[in-house]
Amino acid sequence: MSFREKLNLDKLPKHVAIIMDGNGRWAKEKGKMRVFGHKNGVLAVRDAVEGAAEVGIENLTLYAFSTENWNRPKLEVTALMELLVSTINKETKTLMDNNVRLNAIGDLRSLPTRCYKELQEAMAKTASNTRLTLTLALSYSSRWEILNATKLIAADTASGKINAEDINEKLFESYLSTHNLPDPELMVRTSGEHRISNYLLWQLAYAELYFTPKLWPDFRREDLFEAIYNYQQRERRFGLTSEQLT
Repeated sequence: MSFREKLNLDKLPKHVAIIMDGNGRWAKEKGKMRVFGHKNGVLAVRDAVEGAAEVGIENLTLYAFSTENWNRPKLEVTALMELLVSTINKETKTLMDNNVRLNAIGDLRSLPTRCYKELQEAMAKTASNTRLTLTLALSYSSRWEILNATKLIAADTASGKINAEDINEKLFESYLSTHNLPDPELMVRTSGEHRISNYLLWQLAYAELYFTPKLWPDFRREDLFEAIYNYQQRERRFGLTSEQLT
């Protein structure tokens, strides 16, 4: 029996976040340049998105490019940005056909002008789609996001827009780039690494973490279904005891 068949479609996480790791190692194993891995990683993205939509996941967020990735070799960064543009151009029709809305979080203004323009156009084109929200974390880091939210709150407090005593979790979350998304209930990381890497630190507070040794270009929808099935076998207590839940 496949993991797809084992899933309880009434107990799906509303939001799955993925750290797509292992493109470079996958390419190196094949004696290719790192960008070869990134190009093949696009196939994994497509299959994961289609798989998520197939079973009814409402939100899927992919860690596509971190603020730290700007420090990679210039050739690789340039190739990644060009790949981002070409992928958005090619996949927008597929997103429309599958009723998928494209969203993005991060320091988007730091992206090259062409990337930013293509991204904004694709988001506008898919804005009314309702089946699945696909969020790309681009030029993103959680520390950047939290610091940015803090600066915005400080500015609004100084101007009198909000009072210091009104600052609570709900207000703070409204200043995060994910303010219009539910917190992820499941976070998946490929490649066998067991760390969060500055990804959605606030939002992952109560998420279930799932790590797989598969490198991202080899990840397919059945692997996603396996992660979701694993999630469904866990008891989510949120600080309570098992007895309290029952």
